[in-house]
Amino acid sequence: MVGAVVSANPLQLDVRSHIKCLAICCVITISSFQYGLDYALVGGFMAMPGFLQVFGYYNESTKAWAIDPTVQQLISSLMTIGTFVGSLSVGAFSSKFGRRHGLWSAAILNFISTAVMIGTTNLGALYFARFVLGISVGWFLTFAQVYISEAAPAHLRGVVFAVYQCQLSIGSIVGASIDYGTHLMLSKQAYQIPLAMFFVAPGIQTIALFFFPESPRWLMTQGNEAAAESSLRRLRNMNIDEAEFQAEFNEIKTSTAQQIDYHRGKHLWIEMWKGVNLRRSLLSISVICFHCANGSSWVNIYGVYFLTVAGVKEAFAFSTMITCMGLLGVLASSFVVRHIDRRVILLVGVGACGLCQLAFAVAWTAAPGTAVAGKVVVAFISLFTFFYTAYAPYAWLLGGELPDNHLRAHTYGLGTALNFLGNWLGVFTAPYFINPASLGWSAKYGYIWFGSNMVVFIFTWIFVPETRDRTLEEINEMFLPEKDIESEKEKN
Repeated sequence: MVGAVVSANPLQLDVRSHIKCLAICCVITISSFQYGLDYALVGGFMAMPGFLQVFGYYNESTKAWAIDPTVQQLISSLMTIGTFVGSLSVGAFSSKFGRRHGLWSAAILNFISTAVMIGTTNLGALYFARFVLGISVGWFLTFAQVYISEAAPAHLRGVVFAVYQCQLSIGSIVGASIDYGTHLMLSKQAYQIPLAMFFVAPGIQTIALFFFPESPRWLMTQGNEAAAESSLRRLRNMNIDEAEFQAEFNEIKTSTAQQIDYHRGKHLWIEMWKGVNLRRSLLSISVICFHCANGSSWVNIYGVYFLTVAGVKEAFAFSTMITCMGLLGVLASSFVVRHIDRRVILLVGVGACGLCQLAFAVAWTAAPGTAVAGKVVVAFISLFTFFYTAYAPYAWLLGGELPDNHLRAHTYGLGTALNFLGNWLGVFTAPYFINPASLGWSAKYGYIWFGSNMVVFIFTWIFVPETRDRTLEEINEMFLPEKDIESEKEKN
């Protein structure tokens, strides 16, 4: 649906009036750069002789370096298990310490795990470092997304999440490009140089966070009204009209007070599953899990390896091109997100992703191992990546918009954890399907993910509500029973 949305957002509905907040949110989204970087770098390592000489083996029959499927699974999946553990702990940590301290803690874990990965030649130490890095990534992603959901003006949340996805795509491009530049090195530097990139983004964000305010909505849930007002003022431009500012702040204060009163003395992990919160939690978690249900995890992690075993020449070069298609996808969607409903973007994106998976599976079934089939695989993986990144940020966005302020970190953390659990399942099982030493399905693996995408499409059509340009307080009211809305109107 295209058209204006009637919203209670009291702020000016433009971009220029909110440059300061957008700049802060853009720095916070650096967290997703780290996630994209890991996907691209480690996926490339699986086909890199310098890495395989240390952690793989030489296959005498093929006269080439190879990697054991179990080692391949653990290197990739342990990071995903770590993200599951990290995301699951976000709710409890965030309730006590806030969003900024979560991002700082993620940076510390990142520095430790990266140092271990660069220095070790032991598989056990590598597995441990990958797990710790996963906890770091889980915290980076979840705390960053909760922060920008609560800080950005309602009409610009879609734009901010498009920037978030851009950072992820740029991380993937940087990772794929560095891998391409070092993959022919026959020493440990082939992977050590790319791994050093893990220090850059968290270092920048760690310093910047000293100058950024805590989330005003989190501060309000702590009962610190003065700090919340100060934080919101720091997020908005200095020349903001005072009436606009007070209208936004009062809306946050009133809605949060209502939510605090409702949840007082209750266990938040239990309240997520009661009354209207049950629907909100299930919707939020389901939409977040779209990311693991569409097949993006195996394409991102095993892209270079998959193209290599499929007989595609210049697999590293094509991998870089595919990641560039991802950036084009999110840039394209960023121009329309303020004018097109979230549901429409999700439906088009999910439907296109499913058809792309079906297309290269059919091509490989018809002409397995041929040059033509290889070109079709590259073409439709590129299109898949374009459409996935075009809708992916808005699945994250919806997941953060749907819970109330008090439960957001708990719900979002659980949803992100379950998404990464699904990613782990996809990453862990993919080698059984695509590795020639196992089933050797190659591109026919796409049949499974076509079916999964169709389930997601139907779910979106039936259950996902529209939230474009709604303030978080308006969205909270959307889910309230009618008697509670009337009660609140009488109080005011």
